[in-house]
Amino acid sequence: MTGWTADRIPDQRGRLAVVTGANSGLGRTTATELARHGARVILAVRNVAAGEQVAREIGGDVTVRELDLASLASVRAFAATVDEPIDLLVNNAGLVVIGPRSTTADGFELHLGTNMLGHFALTGLLLPHLAAGRAPRVVSLSSITHKPAHLNFDDLMNERSYSSSRVYGESKLATTIFGLELHRRLTATGSPVLSVLAHPGMSRTNLTPRAWERFGIAGRVFSWLGLLVTQPVAEGALPQLYAATAPDVRGGAFFGPSGPWEMRGRVVPVHPSKEAADPLVGKRLWSAAETLTAVRYLSERSVSAG
Repeated sequence: MTGWTADRIPDQRGRLAVVTGANSGLGRTTATELARHGARVILAVRNVAAGEQVAREIGGDVTVRELDLASLASVRAFAATVDEPIDLLVNNAGLVVIGPRSTTADGFELHLGTNMLGHFALTGLLLPHLAAGRAPRVVSLSSITHKPAHLNFDDLMNERSYSSSRVYGESKLATTIFGLELHRRLTATGSPVLSVLAHPGMSRTNLTPRAWERFGIAGRVFSWLGLLVTQPVAEGALPQLYAATAPDVRGGAFFGPSGPWEMRGRVVPVHPSKEAADPLVGKRLWSAAETLTAVRYLSERSVSAG
């Protein structure tokens, strides 16, 4: 793993990858490298026009399909377009909104609804296609912000108390919990699908500038200061590319940067927070996600039977 770069990605010919949020940032880089190494790639994006422009720039066998993770109807519509085995699902898309509390089309707090619940539903709806894939994997994109975060199951949607920076970390904690619980349930049922996690450290994507843009000049200053402590997107995408393609990866593994506070550096195994790794928390969040999204899979009964 020492000094691992995108040039070491194995041949991806014959594999189909779905990458959410692939029209910019980490998702675009991930889709580009997968296509460069021969994979067929579906760019699952909210902005189809932007996705089509990116597809033209990437070249290769790349297609674009609409997916708005803030809408369960859109998630179901996207899943209905898939009629073949999937070898790789990269749950990359995410958002940060600095400002007042907002909700998804289904009434979920926007960060949790988009970053975790949308991907939870998408994964469940695509799971039969993944199970039919070749050495299939699901990669969930975490963040270092998950480590100090805590989920309040009595106020999961942050209706009583809201802080945009806090709820982003909570949404990434939920994503991390989901990826690890997915691994437990896939393993319990003997599924061939691997669930793997990664985080990019601090990377220069357009996520933070967009979050601060409503604050005008002050927001631009904060965005500029962020450039001083972040790494290029090409480097930030390496942990998820490793998780997606390295041949020695095992289910439940988690990868991120090696540097201080995991902000930047070469790809290494990293550890989730204690709360993220707690199976009881995983079970509770899974149950809540099934109730909220009405997408049920790898249920407690099927896991017990397995």
